Amino acid sequence: MAAMRREWRLFLLLTVSALAAIAAGLPWYWVALVWLILVLAVSVRPPVVMPVVEPEQIEEEEQAPDPPPSIAATLSALDIPVLLLNAEAIVLWENKAAEKALGLLPIGSHLSARLRSPGILDMVKETIATGEPNQIEHSERLPSERVYLLRIAAMEPQGAFGAEKLFLLSFKDISELRRLDRMRSDFVANASHELRTPLASLRGFIETMQGPARSDDAAKERFLGIMLDQSTRMSRLVDDLLSLSRLELKSHIAPDQSVDLRPVIGHVRDALLPLAEELGVEIRLHLPEEKVEVLGDRDELVEVVENLIENACKYGQEGKFVDVFLRNEPSQPVEVSVVDRGPGIPAEHVPRLTERFYRVSVADSRSKKGTGLGLAIVKHILTRHRARLIVKSELGKGSEFTVRF
Repeated sequence: MAAMRREWRLFLLLTVSALAAIAAGLPWYWVALVWLILVLAVSVRPPVVMPVVEPEQIEEEEQAPDPPPSIAATLSALDIPVLLLNAEAIVLWENKAAEKALGLLPIGSHLSARLRSPGILDMVKETIATGEPNQIEHSERLPSERVYLLRIAAMEPQGAFGAEKLFLLSFKDISELRRLDRMRSDFVANASHELRTPLASLRGFIETMQGPARSDDAAKERFLGIMLDQSTRMSRLVDDLLSLSRLELKSHIAPDQSVDLRPVIGHVRDALLPLAEELGVEIRLHLPEEKVEVLGDRDELVEVVENLIENACKYGQEGKFVDVFLRNEPSQPVEVSVVDRGPGIPAEHVPRLTERFYRVSVADSRSKKGTGLGLAIVKHILTRHRARLIVKSELGKGSEFTVRF
């Protein structure tokens, strides 16, 4: 476009000059001949070749050298995440375990691009400055809660790194240890809280029988009955706590046995018939004719169904009936539903029913010999079985507890 504009300017200039020459008295034919020759010369001249400007060559960024084969081979064999840092806290290398746990870190990036904890960065800075090893405990919330013990120590420089100082940052997963510590502390706190009342009752009755009621046989008989109830309650509580602890230890291991739910539900109904008759409740089963199999642990599934039906009998006994449904519809998950026609559960209590020792009514629960751990045990068993507990309740109409596999 620029060349065409220049040619048009020359053409106009030649035309104006020719007209001026004719006006000055020169023969028009000579002026026209010269004008034609000049126009042809301008039209057929070779195009101006503009020099090609080569783009500036962008120098590649200097890549961090690979670690010596001996270091790389050793660190790659470790099953714990490991990062290799230089004196500026730049990541020079990471092993496969670190890539899996922390994600792929671009080589040459600063450590703070992935770990933003001020405690970790201060620890690394201190070790780089002093050369002394350090360690700190760090928690990761996503994608799942994990606890790591981070340790950093200086390494001897070698190979491609020359005299550069190297630092090894390792991550030891201590999530399981912390979880066990938390379980032990929770067990002690919960057990001490729940056992305090029955122990105080036992102590008071024993002191009474040793003192004022020493010669009162009728009072002794009554007190012994209460003491038996309190000791039985403590026994049930300890059994439930131990059962809960065992379930938490293996919650990450999914069962792989095939269990037919029809005989499981029938067995539980037969075992609870004396309780149901005592409470005046009829347990009605609605089971399909064919087998309904799921992957699970039979004893644990018996415990789930037993807890749900027993709760329905105790807390929904006003309805006189407890219905148990087993559904196995095509293209639908297997479901076990326990339905009572009792007073129902207020909506604000439903989300917290599976918490340890949570009770809608403390007095009602204790009067019916409940420990407050039944639904917590159900929740842990279903978590291990990769199943869900769905609770629907309406005041005055009853409750429905559904296990969906």
